[in-house]
Amino acid sequence: MIAHIINTDIGRRGIGRVYLEYRMMNYDFLKEAAETFVKNVENVVIVTGFPVYPSLKPENDGPLGAVALYGAVERLGGRASVLTFDDLKEAMSPLVGNFIGREEADRLVADGEATLLISVESPGRARDGRYHSMKGCRLDIEGFDDLFIRARESGVPTIGIGDGGNEIGMGNVRGLVEKYVPRGEKIASTVEVDHLVTSGVSNWGAYGLVAEASVLSGKNLLPEWREEEVVRILNYFGIVDGVKGKVDMSVDGIPLDVHEGVKTLLRRVTEHLLKR
Repeated sequence: MIAHIINTDIGRRGIGRVYLEYRMMNYDFLKEAAETFVKNVENVVIVTGFPVYPSLKPENDGPLGAVALYGAVERLGGRASVLTFDDLKEAMSPLVGNFIGREEADRLVADGEATLLISVESPGRARDGRYHSMKGCRLDIEGFDDLFIRARESGVPTIGIGDGGNEIGMGNVRGLVEKYVPRGEKIASTVEVDHLVTSGVSNWGAYGLVAEASVLSGKNLLPEWREEEVVRILNYFGIVDGVKGKVDMSVDGIPLDVHEGVKTLLRRVTEHLLKR
């Protein structure tokens, strides 16, 4: 149920078809990701931030999900840090309290101190070694996907959340992205993770992961904020809607009441499952 909700392909990007085949291949993908999440909250690194072409300003899909995950880790008694781009770090500062830089994240992975890495809407390199927008435009940025590659080599658990195919973790279903997503052969990420969570909007994927973790842990971990309040904070710092490419009261081109409705539905479903 939760996986179906978060994979509603309202943007009609092709992720719905990717999800359906992926679910047939791995029916319990969300539950397995949530189990890994709940068991490894001691020192979690959450990565987010997807620069939008051509301005390269980060979009507001991803940060909200990262904040939800950050809060869930704390409610489970763990510790979370956020790794992101500088301008998004400034925008997220009123929402989370612990940030780390690239060098510190590298050290945590290398020293085995990180217990889990989670990416929420962060670019993953394509076959040409470059990062691309959904429209196939090259993004001249330094991404964070190398951290996940090294983490897997070091045995640190990894989770990736994406909605378009060009994000960290979508390498797990690269063939499906190439098959169903426009320009998939060019933009598909090659970067794999231990657990991939697909979603219609990456924020929804993070909310869904938190909802599934709530069911496993026996406590409702979903945030109670209104989407409008959090988006207004990001807007103040110039964070843009990733589809529109400008500051607006929407996420991925979708009105905020739709996002609020999805999160409310997830809360109600979670509450129901916790009573069973």
